[in-house]
Parts: sequence; C-alpha cells; structure tokens
Amino acid sequence: MKSFNIPGFYKSGIISKVKELRRSTDPRKKDYSPTLLDFGPVKFYIARHFGFCYGVENAIEISFKAVEENPHKRIFLLSQMIHNPEVNSDLVNRGVKFLMDTNGKQIIPFEELKKEDIVIIPAFGTTLAIEERLQKIGIAVHKYDTTCPFVERVWKKAERLGEEKYTVIIHGKHNHEETRATFSRSEIYSPAIIIKNMREAEKLGDYINGNLSREEFDNFFSKRTSSDFDPEKDLVRVGVINQTTMLASETQDIADYFREVMEKKYGASHFADTRDTLCYATNENQEATLALLDQPADIAIVVGGYNSSNTSHIVELCEQKFPTYFISSETEITSKEKINHFDFHNQKNITTGNYLTPSPVSPFGGDTPSPSGRAGGGVSIILTSGASCPDAVVERVMMKMLSYFENVKPTEKVMEIVLAESQLP
Repeated sequence: MKSFNIPGFYKSGIISKVKELRRSTDPRKKDYSPTLLDFGPVKFYIARHFGFCYGVENAIEISFKAVEENPHKRIFLLSQMIHNPEVNSDLVNRGVKFLMDTNGKQIIPFEELKKEDIVIIPAFGTTLAIEERLQKIGIAVHKYDTTCPFVERVWKKAERLGEEKYTVIIHGKHNHEETRATFSRSEIYSPAIIIKNMREAEKLGDYINGNLSREEFDNFFSKRTSSDFDPEKDLVRVGVINQTTMLASETQDIADYFREVMEKKYGASHFADTRDTLCYATNENQEATLALLDQPADIAIVVGGYNSSNTSHIVELCEQKFPTYFISSETEITSKEKINHFDFHNQKNITTGNYLTPSPVSPFGGDTPSPSGRAGGGVSIILTSGASCPDAVVERVMMKMLSYFENVKPTEKVMEIVLAESQLP
C-alpha cells in the first residue's frame, strides 16, 4: 500500500511503534487481538487497528502540500478536512480558512473567492453543485482534492446501480458531508433515498410491503429523497451503498434485510449486491474494537473529534461492555478523579468523577456490565481512537493517565517486553 508524507508531529514514539510492530508481524491482518502494554499499576489494551487510515493520510499529505506550494496565495478548506480538531487547527494556524462548517453553512461567501485562490476539497468529498460553482469562478477544484478513494468507489457503485436501473438506498447520516456528496452524485443516475439505521430501513420495508401509507412515507422521509422520487415505482429495484464511516456490520444487516424484502416481494433480480462499498479501514477498525470487548478491562477511552462519525461508532461498540469515555485529547483528563467527555447520544459534554474506579453504572445513566479487570488492584484500560486521530494525541492521553500512578514501569522496559513477545513462535 502507498505510504504518505505525514508530518512527524502526528506520529509517536510508543503508539506508532506498536502499530508498526503489529504490521510487520501480521502483514495479512489475521490477528485482531490488541497489544497489551503493562506498566504495572495500570495496563493499556491498544487496539490492533485505529488512527489514521489511507484516506486520512492522503488528505493530510495533499493539504500540507497545498500550504507548502502556495506561500503567497489565499488557501481555503471547503469545510473541515477531516473530523479531528487538532489536524484542522494545525491547518488554520498555517493560514488556511474554512469556507463552510460541517453542516454546509457558509462562513465565507463564495462571492469573495477569486480564481487565483486555492480551495482544498475535504476527504469526504463535496457535492457536484459546489464543485460546479467553484469551477465557474475559475478555481482548479481537482488540484488539491483530498476526497478519499474509498468514498469515490462508493460514487462509482452508485453510478453502476443507476445504469442498471436500480434505486440507490444510502445508509448514512443525511447531514454529513460525505452523505451529501454521495447523494448529489447518486441522484444524477437514479432515484436515491437516505436512511440512517435499521429502524428506518424497516420503515422503508413497511412501505414496500404495503404496511405504510404514501402520506406516512412522505412525512417520514421528507427531504431525504431525490427530486420527483416516486416510491411506487422507485422501490421496485434497489441497491444499498453507504457512508463509509457507518458501522459496517449495520450496513451489511441493512443490505441483507432489503435483499430478503425484495426477493420475497419481487424476486432475486430486484436487489443488487453492493457488498464491495464497505470501507476496509472502517471495517478493520470496528473488527479490532470488537476484539477489545474480549479483554478484562475496567474502562475504555476512545479518542477523536466529537463530530467524527466513525469514532462515535467505535464508542458505541465499546459501550456494549465497558464504561466508555469519548475524549478529544488529553486536555479532557483533568485529574485522576475527573474526566470531561462527550455524550454523543445526547450531543453534550459531561464530566464524570472517579472514572478510574468504575461502577456497574454507565456514565450515560444506563446499565453497563461490571468491570472484569482490576486484577491485583491495578487498572486496565482499553485505548483506541477514530480514523482521523493522530497517534501523537493517543500517546499524550496514555502518558497523561500514567502520570497519575506511582511505580510505573519505564516505557523502554514495557516496549522491550512487547517486542520480545512479538517474536515468540
């Protein structure tokens, strides 16, 4: 796989080294079990896959290249390049300005742009309407286009579905940049509709099976269908594609559900197999997270941007077993007794005390299974991150937590043990 020129300050001496060691000893990625870093009074289970994926590294390389190559030009990001506050802040500190926020709200009017300006397209891509508007100004939109290749692969699948006369069902969050970009391309080739989860898939299935009225359909899916969408004729042949950061297992469950619905109602030819739109990095990160659930840990720390879709799904998975804390950086850990974290279910910041001595009660008020670690009085912590989070941030989180414990083993000794264990037959 291609390697990218990523600024050194995003890498780390411990986390990046652990990831490289796993890549070298397991190049075919057959082992999803985590790496144990045993510091004595505190142990960290480091996920097999997490952090920068191919698409993110590609976006970072192109963006920093744009800054380097255009020292005397105005440089704009269409919106956040990726959903990580540190990476976006680094670009802003180098003079890059945002044209829109993540919801598509204008910050700087397009009318203020000149053809000499540089506009960076984010990793999520953008809509065709925005692309055309920038091109009319004279801006070379594809010169610094960081759209993830795996997102573009979904677009190509949508085009093929349209050519084969299938309606495109997009599994995604309708207001997410990537979903808006995918929708704008899908509706050129075929009717398109966006659903967020299995509940909405079943609602759509109810209409197909005649258990939902046209009025109920229109009310429920308002503003999430292509223009002139006619469910009576446009839901006879369907295929499913996805926002690449959604839960891969949920996308597959939704596809399997529609396969069953369409085959029973119309026959096998009325559903298109679209398994190949699942992003490998999203899938691997989620598989690695599922492997974390088998560990005897007390809590889980998930690091990433609070508006990061893929990170929120990792949090969801960890919450199945552990009290889980979603943080953006080490600054959210204020002491051994207190942590600030994000409740993405209710979209708000909260503070939890005594988080290192967890109880069976979830920080979100629900029930969470009792922690199964704490052998010998130590604390065991799951540590992972989203696909847009730098290794350096994850390491700073780990070191901040280590600073609260006494008699911690030196990192050099811990890494020696990890290296020795990796070489065992």
